[in-house]
Amino acid sequence: MPSKAELSCEKTLWRGRNAYLLGNGILELTTLIGGGHIADLRFSESTGLPPLNPLWVPPWETIEPYTYNPRIHASRYGTMTEGKLLSGLVGHNICLDYFGSPSPEEARQGLSQHGEAPSAKWQKRDVQLTANEVALTLSVGLPVAGLRFRRQMRLRRGESVVYLTETVFNERKCDHFFHWTQHVTLGPPFLSHRDSRVLIPATKGMTFPHGYDEDKALLASGQEFRWPLAPLRKGGTVDLTRCLLQRGFGFVVSVLLNPTRDIGHVAAINNRERLVIGYCFNRLDFPWVAVWEENCAIAGVPWKQETQTRGLEFGTTPIPVMRREAYAQSQLFGIPTFTCVSARGRKTIQYLAFLARIPDNFGHVQHIQVFENEILIVGSKRRAEMRVLASMVQRTLSVTKYKPKRHGDAEKTLGRR
Repeated sequence: MPSKAELSCEKTLWRGRNAYLLGNGILELTTLIGGGHIADLRFSESTGLPPLNPLWVPPWETIEPYTYNPRIHASRYGTMTEGKLLSGLVGHNICLDYFGSPSPEEARQGLSQHGEAPSAKWQKRDVQLTANEVALTLSVGLPVAGLRFRRQMRLRRGESVVYLTETVFNERKCDHFFHWTQHVTLGPPFLSHRDSRVLIPATKGMTFPHGYDEDKALLASGQEFRWPLAPLRKGGTVDLTRCLLQRGFGFVVSVLLNPTRDIGHVAAINNRERLVIGYCFNRLDFPWVAVWEENCAIAGVPWKQETQTRGLEFGTTPIPVMRREAYAQSQLFGIPTFTCVSARGRKTIQYLAFLARIPDNFGHVQHIQVFENEILIVGSKRRAEMRVLASMVQRTLSVTKYKPKRHGDAEKTLGRR
């Protein structure tokens, strides 16, 4: 087990950008000041486990997005509409206070894709270090939206879990309706067609209503489907649990999480490395998952047909469109597509992320369930299951105290005391 000295939070540079590195001797998490993106989440080399970062790192060189100037940077990253975000985009970013593109009028006022938060400069507010945990709190102001946002990231001693607490503060004297989406994006080498699968406990879905950039849509537009079989543009269906489906094409869909479950999750596995990354959250907080794939489709800058990603974007809002279109729709499948923070009020959401190494002969991940102090991961092979210690899960999520019946001797994992 790690010592207190292995619990750490320090300033660092990540590919030339200002960042903070949190560690507990098992996990290392790197978060950027520019946009607040979580750029890197991996096992520490001292564990002997694969130090592979599942999160996407763009093939282009990024900058601090708050330094983006269209006169200087548009030729490298694109116009303000998307270029400001793309100049700094990496890994897990937050979409706040809208999910999608700004209107042309908003872009002329300096707004870019997915709101102010992922392109602004964040500030360190607090670091807590005890014998059992380390926590870093960052915050950012959103002057156009009239909001402040705060995120705390916490690592516990002996666990391969990150506990996240986020709070939106409304600084105005009126209620504020908005979008709040965790834009988790995976990339190679973790992401591959042969070795990777994703897991989402979804029911029905809707393909993106506006095709895909540069007419490179893999899927039919604006059609309902049952997860995971989505309609292809040229007829037939395709299984969206598979990744990097057809080179030269991309897609966006939105799926509704199973309304009979209290806890939602998104997860992905690389069977060659036997590595699983997952996020667990209260479904009522984040009832939607937008699934995005770019597979060397977009030729324009900065993509240049060189990018492979799979986005698992869980949040309050199903489809990344201009907010005037999103609010005109208001609901999808009878479920609201936005959230609200009251006048001069605040709203807090908690969720967690984890990494795990599965045993041999585990198969694909079939099911994830959260209990009082652990995460249960069930594989497709007979009696394949493993448990990840998560001592704060009951404080983080609305979980039952019931412990599942164990099928024989469960696999003991790193992070299990």
